[in-house]
Amino acid sequence: MSTPLAGEAGEGHARSRALAVLRIRSAALAVALLPAAVAVVLLVGGATGRIVGDASEVLRWAVVAGALLVLLLAAGVAAVIVRARPAVSPTVAVSEASAPDLYRMVRDLAVRLQVPAPSAIELTPDCDSWLEDRTHRRRRSAPSEAPALVIGSPFMWWMRVAELRALLAPVVAGTGPAADPDIAAARRFVRGLDAAVGVATAPRESSAVGLVRRPAYGFLGWVAKLLLRGCRAHAAEMERAVAASASERAQAVDYGLRIVAQEQVGLAYAGWDRLLTRVALPAWRMGRWPSRLDAGVVAALTELSRRDRLAEGFETRLGERPACDLLEEPGTVDEAASLLAARLFHGGPRRSGPEWAPVGWDTYPQEVVDRIWRSDASRLVSVLDEVHEPAGVPGSRRISVASGGSRSAVDDCDAPGRATLARVLERLSAGGGEELAARITRHVAREEAVRDATVREESAGQVPPEGAFTPVYHLLPPRTDRELLTDHVTAMVCCAAVDTAGAAPGLDWLDGPALLVGGVRKGDLAWPVLRLVENGDAAPLRSWLSAVGVRPEKPIRLI
Repeated sequence: MSTPLAGEAGEGHARSRALAVLRIRSAALAVALLPAAVAVVLLVGGATGRIVGDASEVLRWAVVAGALLVLLLAAGVAAVIVRARPAVSPTVAVSEASAPDLYRMVRDLAVRLQVPAPSAIELTPDCDSWLEDRTHRRRRSAPSEAPALVIGSPFMWWMRVAELRALLAPVVAGTGPAADPDIAAARRFVRGLDAAVGVATAPRESSAVGLVRRPAYGFLGWVAKLLLRGCRAHAAEMERAVAASASERAQAVDYGLRIVAQEQVGLAYAGWDRLLTRVALPAWRMGRWPSRLDAGVVAALTELSRRDRLAEGFETRLGERPACDLLEEPGTVDEAASLLAARLFHGGPRRSGPEWAPVGWDTYPQEVVDRIWRSDASRLVSVLDEVHEPAGVPGSRRISVASGGSRSAVDDCDAPGRATLARVLERLSAGGGEELAARITRHVAREEAVRDATVREESAGQVPPEGAFTPVYHLLPPRTDRELLTDHVTAMVCCAAVDTAGAAPGLDWLDGPALLVGGVRKGDLAWPVLRLVENGDAAPLRSWLSAVGVRPEKPIRLI
């Protein structure tokens, strides 16, 4: 297959592929009208006396009945395709009043590119930008209305104004082909088919009405999928030609700066991914959503530029004007984008509530990190009370625990209800970690189910049922039993360090919750904990505790 041409030739190639899609639409219409045409011929032949006889009479009315049935089915399918609402990307709308400078920059860019300006600007909590048709949302909008410009919100905070303009140039250039009537019609037809497939394959009720509708939806899905298969190659070639044409047109605007901006795209994606998985996800699991995620991107990427030599020097750009200055109230927009990110990547209600509250970065260590540690430690102690002691381990004994060079005796360290780190060390040293891990997994699953049910009940009547509590994207696979046990043991160690050694919960922009000892992050805890969980060897962890000054025999505070 030949490479799509660029510039005007590329637009011509895209138009030819659009016409091919429209020819498929016309062919489908012709097939639906063919029985009606045959019926008209038979009726006219009978009325004029050219077709006579009893057999012809029966055939005539059979064809008429079949034609009416085909027309009815075709009308139903066409109505669903026309009225079906295509899937749209969840975004945060940005009005012109709230971002006049941003709209002015985009319109100036469209003038320089000699294309129509986008009809609106919206933000998405993702590292990407594109054009999206929103005309189906407004019944009175003209079919030729320009699409909306969707900008990744991390770009607004990390990129400088000139970089953002250069990055958006190829995207805005796409409004030119989008204004072509043939390309616009082909896109509407393909989006309608895709939406019709979604309607046909959506779960249905199991009532008698549902049983009657199921064959109709099956026929609708079959027709829509058949047409989509015929259009797929032409539509894909059309979009490639449109992209090539837009890229060629945008070369006249900030082409050199666009290369630098593309480097920042990769860096922004890396920082955004780390922020979501290491910082935001733990907060979401605790029923808190960070309200300034995009501002956190800047902090995370600045930290990354300090640690990674490949990103060295990128923080010097921060002296230039950031793109978020184009917004009148960047904090408000950041909060809306942060809540949308929580819904997309974790699930949850659209609004804040007692079990779904915002948290700022200044209170993150106490509101999130400390609560995670206390909650996990409390769950681990509860599970220890449930699990029987491994065979061969006495239920009451005296053990020695190193603490600052002196040794103290502890009685009944494994007694039920004792929230001490020494109890955890003794139990895992004796074995039985698999049962502990399995029970912790069941506890976590049960608590998450209860929390989701509570949020649903509190949000009843406020949140639409579709997709309200189900994440659209999954950041990480579910944690395994061993990973959960490791997290809980780490939490127990951190609680003991905070309560007995003067440590404090902290936040690392790239690694999430962190333990601070003397104001310095302790990053060497992972290996001793893994050694204990996987091999039952407590010696490395005991050495670490002794070095930090943690007293394992002292009870810790739980929540």
